Amino acid sequence: MPRLLLIEDDRAVREGVELALRRQGHDVAAVATGEDGMDRLRSFRPDVVVLDLMLPGMTGLDVCRRIRADSQVPIIMATARGDDVDIVVGLEAGADDYVVKPVQARVLDARIRAVLRRVGGPDSGDGMPQPETHDDLTIDRAGLTVARQGVPVPLAPSELRLLLLLSASPGRVFSRQQLLEAVWEHSYHGDSRLVDACVKRLRTKLGEPPGQPRFIRTVRGFGYQFSRFTQPPRPAAR
Repeated sequence: MPRLLLIEDDRAVREGVELALRRQGHDVAAVATGEDGMDRLRSFRPDVVVLDLMLPGMTGLDVCRRIRADSQVPIIMATARGDDVDIVVGLEAGADDYVVKPVQARVLDARIRAVLRRVGGPDSGDGMPQPETHDDLTIDRAGLTVARQGVPVPLAPSELRLLLLLSASPGRVFSRQQLLEAVWEHSYHGDSRLVDACVKRLRTKLGEPPGQPRFIRTVRGFGYQFSRFTQPPRPAAR
């Protein structure tokens, strides 16, 4: 049973969403403030956090940033507004996905289950692949870990799944819509800001210099591709 932490200050909304998600089979802990949410995060250890953007006191953005400071638990941001600035700032703060309120329980349930599937990463179909090296970046698909220059890079589920997908086909250009369908499971013409914000966070975590990406390159007007790196030749056997 997925463990879900719901942080929502509107009592009617909170109780309605909590009841609906319990009926969908989720174990739900619901709180009204960001401060209570941070406390429950440590004690409840949820699989997913659904976070209202407009909270009194500690805002949803503050909570999102504090969670991301030491945890990669999936975060779905809920906002009563479709304001572009709010959505972009929330995604760049570390949210994996977002819904605009009022949202139907089945829609939120589908988003929750989709983000949980991302935790496992895409299916490579190759059994237990060996860790692969792209310049100084090491990707372990079996262990779902990433390291840069030997230092582990903590990634949220959406960031990890996006990196695994792109790096599986170096040089291939993926459109934003292809990435939305593969990573976020948005089969409709979805919001490309999800992709752009995730790429921005991923580049930052990989230590990419601003404006000079080495691993994930932008193909202007289309999408993104993972760079090809020439591996140094192996010394000849004696």
